[in-house]
Order: sequence, then C-alpha cells, then structure tokens
Amino acid sequence: MEQTTLRDIAEKLNISITTVSKALKGYKDVSPKTRKKVLEIAESLNYKPNSFAVNLRTKESRIIGVIIPDVVHHFFSTVVNGIIELAEKKGYLVIVLQSNESYELEKKQIDLLIDKRVDGIIISLANKTDDFKHLLEVIERKIPLVMFDKIAKVVPCSKVVIDDRKAAYMATSHLLKNGCKRIAHFRGTLIPQNAIDRFLGYKQALKDYNIPYDPSIVYECPAVDFEDGIRNAEKLLQDHTDIDGLFTGADQVAVGAIKVFNEKGIKMPQDIALIGFSNWFVSSAITPTLSTVDQPGFKMGKKAFKLLLKELNAGKQKTAIKHKTVVLPTALITRDSTNNTII
Repeated sequence: MEQTTLRDIAEKLNISITTVSKALKGYKDVSPKTRKKVLEIAESLNYKPNSFAVNLRTKESRIIGVIIPDVVHHFFSTVVNGIIELAEKKGYLVIVLQSNESYELEKKQIDLLIDKRVDGIIISLANKTDDFKHLLEVIERKIPLVMFDKIAKVVPCSKVVIDDRKAAYMATSHLLKNGCKRIAHFRGTLIPQNAIDRFLGYKQALKDYNIPYDPSIVYECPAVDFEDGIRNAEKLLQDHTDIDGLFTGADQVAVGAIKVFNEKGIKMPQDIALIGFSNWFVSSAITPTLSTVDQPGFKMGKKAFKLLLKELNAGKQKTAIKHKTVVLPTALITRDSTNNTII
C-alpha cells in the first residue's frame, strides 16, 4: 500500500496542496471548517508526514547514535535502557551500535552515524581505541558528542563517569579491612582510562595500608569477560599459593574466578576473599554471592542523554555549548564472597 501524500488529500477535497499543508500545521489563515475536513481525510487515509522532508526543513533528524563496546554486557545494556527511556519521551529515535572493542569498527560506526546525519552521538570507547581523530571530526562538524564510562580525557566534550579510582580504592580497602594481606588484581587492558584508574585505586589502597605492591599478582584481562576470569584464576592458583584476596575490574571476570575456586575447593571468603565491580545481576545469584561495587548504569544513560539534549537545544538556539563532566556516586555492595564488613 502506497503512503498517502499531501496531494492525495488535496485531490480528495479539491483544494491546493498548500492549503492542506497549512491546515495540518494549524495555520490561522485556513478556516476551521476546511481544517476539520483536512484532518478527517488525513486520519481516514492514515496520512503520516514525510519525516525526510520535515528533517530537511528543520535541519534535524531526531535520531541519535549510541556506540557501546558490548551489547550483551549488563552494565552497557542498563546504560542503553536509560538513554532510550528519556530519548523516546523527547521524540528521538536511538540507533545502538556495538564496536566489539574494536577501534577500526568504532571509526566505521562514527562515519556511518555522520553519514546518517544523526543529531548527536553518545559513546563508550572500545578498549583498543588509542587515537581520537574520528571523535575530533564529530566535534569539528558541530555534532554534539557525549562520552560515558570509557572516555578520553583529551577529547573536548561532555562526559558521564564514576570516580573509578575512588571506587577501586574502596573495594580494595574492604578486602584489607577484612584482614587480607596478599591481594591480587585482575585488571582491564592497558588503554582504557577506567581500567587504568581502577588499577591505580588498587595500588593506592595497598600503599595506604603499607602492603607492598607486587606486579606478579596483577593479571590483564583482554576481553574483560567470564573466560578471562577462568583463565587468570587458574594461572593465579598455579603461580601463587599465598593469595588471600582478589579484586577484579568487572563482575564477569569475578564470576569466572568463582567457578574455578569452587571447582578447586577454594573457600570464599575463608581462603580467598573476592570482590568484583559493576553489580551485575548474576552477582547476587551465584554461590557464594559476590561483593561488588555498584555502578549506576541506568542513571549514567539518563544523564548522558540529558547532557546531549542540553547541547542539542543550545545548538538550535545558537547559544554557547558548555561541556560538563558529571561524576556519579558508587556504592559498595557486600555479600558472601567477603566478610560483610560495613564501610
């Protein structure tokens, strides 16, 4: 079935296309009687405005692009939910793309969103992104850009983050306050700012509690996933027999470690106390339940969209855009994998 046009309505009523257009927009120079007839015919023919034509006229697409590293990751899915909830209320369509932690794919997706003339872009960087020319191009084209979680400090745009260093310090301190003296760390890769900050928070906590830092008990997680947790936990037990605590940079990694510890008869927290990061829903369903840092993904998504919308509105009004970095609070969730000390 072909889409109804303004011409179809005009021919039905034997009036001009201009009159139909004005009637649909509520212009006062069209009589109430004519407007009523136009609206009735438009409804009966299921008329829908041509969004492409409207976009050309308003110079808006009413579409925003969101690029995340991993669609199935619980944290990123909650961020996307937060973005979509507010975007739909404001009449924006959201295109969600997954970079698969690939810098090259992320660049292609930025080009795609620019080509689709999106009004703005929200992004969490891929682990392998170490060049930011594609993001600077977005800014040069005056397309509002908001980063969240995995960000680049050198890119001049608004950002929504948590204090990763403080959160990691809090998590490591929790283990130290529970008597741990030899705490391993399963960290993210060497590039993302959040992985760097979580590692630095871990190191600072050790220093403040007079525990020597040992690089041999810090293991990198290339994919930051369940398999990384399994592989590194097996290696940890093989390399070291004196570990009494473990802080992982993500809950998926911690769950992989729990699987290995359970299979090897390692009791938690008696033998090894374990704490993760992000408060993945599985964290409260496994045995033992996992202590973790609660990362407010849904709030982060809503805040990222609010910042983007503010910049979109500033652009329409031709007022200066002021970039802002919002730091959301985190909380420590203590469960059975640690001695539930309240901090």
